[in-house]
Amino acid sequence: MKKNVVLVVNPVSGGVDKTEFIDATTLFAIKENLNLILYTTSGDDDVSKIKVLYEQHNPERIIIAGGDGTIKMVAEAIEGKDVILGILPAGSSNGLAVDLDLMKTLDENLEIAFHNEFIELDTIVINNQKCLHLSDLGLNAELVKNYEKSNKRGKWGYFLQIVNTLMDLGEPFEAVITIDDQIIECEARMIVVANSKKYGTGIIINPEGVMYDGKFELVILKNLDLMIFGEIIMGNVPLNHKDIEIVSANKATIKTNVPVSFQVDGEYCGMETELRISVSPHKIKVAIPGFAQ
Repeated sequence: MKKNVVLVVNPVSGGVDKTEFIDATTLFAIKENLNLILYTTSGDDDVSKIKVLYEQHNPERIIIAGGDGTIKMVAEAIEGKDVILGILPAGSSNGLAVDLDLMKTLDENLEIAFHNEFIELDTIVINNQKCLHLSDLGLNAELVKNYEKSNKRGKWGYFLQIVNTLMDLGEPFEAVITIDDQIIECEARMIVVANSKKYGTGIIINPEGVMYDGKFELVILKNLDLMIFGEIIMGNVPLNHKDIEIVSANKATIKTNVPVSFQVDGEYCGMETELRISVSPHKIKVAIPGFAQ
């Protein structure tokens, strides 16, 4: 009896036609003598529908053609299930794929998605929201908000919003961070909750990050001037700077004196004054190239 594999396709992610992804995955499944079930997301309760699909077909793998948001949606649907996710990067935000070294050709990614070893990826829970990659309070979240509101996409649109965000930069916010018995009080421009090393743009923000170590890092960017912020956003992070502090934890609370912009895995989530952060007991199996945990 053929084993089942589900292909989840987000038709609108990244503004890319997914026909090539569907055709190539279908041919690959035929070659491997697998039964492929296609699910196309609609934005209408996709999590529940993917849960039902999993119960119906009990797939050994779920292949995802989409970006960070699609991966997170599927991860939520299969939480606690023994299934491996294969990623075909096809989103406007592919931060997780960048960190997992999956920005390759479609043929290469199919080989990885169907064949390779996997890691058991940590899931971070922030105010009851799942985070697989990077979330933050402050400057970058403001940039994400501005980019989502703008009608210009691509690198030029992103650069314009960098300029706009820096020009509108207000006062730093005050934060009280509690990790076990440790309390950190500081002014900050940005606090990153990092499960991984770098943003989808390739910027390394957390050089010691390991996505399966049962911990996350808080990267606290304090009173930095605009030149330093510009370097960070353009990819040159001065991590030895006196106003950058990195601490590891498996549980933490952040409280701010004013509402601060907040984003999770590249999606703007509004303004927050408190983040409650913990590592979920559930891990997600994700296929990656040339690695055995």
